[in-house]
Amino acid sequence: MEKKTSSVNPLRDVIIIGAGPSGLGVATRLCERMPAANFTDDEHRRFHWIKKHRAAKASVKHKHDCTESRRNPDSIPAVSKEVDILALDAYGTNWMERWQNLFKTFDISHLRSPMFFHIDPAERDGLLSYAYAENRDDELRELQGCVGKELSKHQRKKREKLGRQPKNIPTIDERDRKDYFVPSTPLFFSHCDCLAGRYKLRDDTLCQEQVEDICYDRFVEYSDEQNIFCVKTNKGCHYGKIVVLAIGGNPPHIPCSLTAEEMEGATHVMHIKTFPPLYVQKKMAIRAVTNVLVVGGGLTSAQISDLAIRRGVTKVWLIMRGPLKVKYFDIPLEWVGKFRNVEQAAFWNSETTEERYEKISQARNGGSITPYYKKIVEKQIATGRLDMLLHTTIETKQWDPLSKTWAVTLKGERKDLPPIDHIYFATGVGTDFECLPCLQSMCRDYPIENCGGFPCITENMMWRDDVPLFVAGRFAALQLGPGAHNLIGARIGADRISWSILELLGSEETSGHEEWSQDKFNYLTGRGSRYDALANIPDA
Repeated sequence: MEKKTSSVNPLRDVIIIGAGPSGLGVATRLCERMPAANFTDDEHRRFHWIKKHRAAKASVKHKHDCTESRRNPDSIPAVSKEVDILALDAYGTNWMERWQNLFKTFDISHLRSPMFFHIDPAERDGLLSYAYAENRDDELRELQGCVGKELSKHQRKKREKLGRQPKNIPTIDERDRKDYFVPSTPLFFSHCDCLAGRYKLRDDTLCQEQVEDICYDRFVEYSDEQNIFCVKTNKGCHYGKIVVLAIGGNPPHIPCSLTAEEMEGATHVMHIKTFPPLYVQKKMAIRAVTNVLVVGGGLTSAQISDLAIRRGVTKVWLIMRGPLKVKYFDIPLEWVGKFRNVEQAAFWNSETTEERYEKISQARNGGSITPYYKKIVEKQIATGRLDMLLHTTIETKQWDPLSKTWAVTLKGERKDLPPIDHIYFATGVGTDFECLPCLQSMCRDYPIENCGGFPCITENMMWRDDVPLFVAGRFAALQLGPGAHNLIGARIGADRISWSILELLGSEETSGHEEWSQDKFNYLTGRGSRYDALANIPDA
């Protein structure tokens, strides 16, 4: 059905919804002509060789005037912004602004992710290189115990027989020790800002607008023959050929119903504006006893508990419904290493989306804290200012607006608590794409299957083969695996999405030598024989 519109907004090539890691990852990858490989070092060198060979000897036929011109290798920059990109984000006009605000609120000094979890498309060790280039390697913190002493195969077998080493544990090569550091928060965000500057994404690329709906239809002012996207925001409408959904999940919500009056005494950690709340700060100012309850079993719950104590709260109660899980990362080490081929291959070989969903659930396995924060929590428990209650949930709660305290009873290790001044819910965000307000039109007009709240997108990361709505980040987990929620998922997802987008747009990256494009793709992704691909390079 054709629709008429009076809008004068230009028709964009790509509209990216979200300015977090996934959105920035897609934007930078679309601007990078020579992306680094995600799995092996030699792929990057081969790609450079291919571009140099094609630039020096191949000619390009222009699609519009059918003329040919030779390319000078010195005239082709590594950075290109040929794709017309518009990014929309509800939280600010700067890339990663939401992340920066949350990290500042939680007073997080270092990331949880290792050094090779970043979104630089040009170099897999880009963050590490940036740290050394800027003389900021002193901002890296080693993950103690993550990389053990390298043992020979004979030594490992001998230890297994003696029962001194568990079987089937992931072995991280000692030579990769440099990767198992974590960057400081300022270093990481400085690197992200550097990427935005390198690819000229700072100026008018990003707009602060809340996306309300996405439609895919024919709009006569732009095209009579093919559908395009109309992205409706709180400030107007934008039109694009392709849309990339790069958001972090459903809006956070407290997992129990609260009245408007009770909301004064409870906060989801993603909605914190002042910590602690002003009425709690007033009690602290007169040296009154203050008690805070934190609900959640992940790293954020530990960070909030520690921060509350450091800010002067008398006592913090941390409750979680299950056991305490301690992991370096929120996915197992088998999924974290630079070369994740084995686990990823098993994931991609799953015959059904249900099997993939099960692998994702098993790998992530709920919230966990790091060994570093486990020591902090234990130290606070030893001082008597923190109590951690496992296998415990809230049974009843009643808010007194006069005293501004909660009367809480628990179900688990302990039944009663002293009057609680504030409850923080560190319970994460949900995953159900069908509940996203901005996807209601898409779910109605172009329905797709739902598996555990994740959309069953295509292998090309598209909504459907006939709908060029690409999905990045958390909601792309059925294609990316359990790392989709993390920075590594943002990087790999951006790479796969960009290949598909460039192919759809018919850019220079994928046009000009159609007979060579499939061989090039197989070559770069390691499919089949690379020698066959090299044999088919066209001559001048």
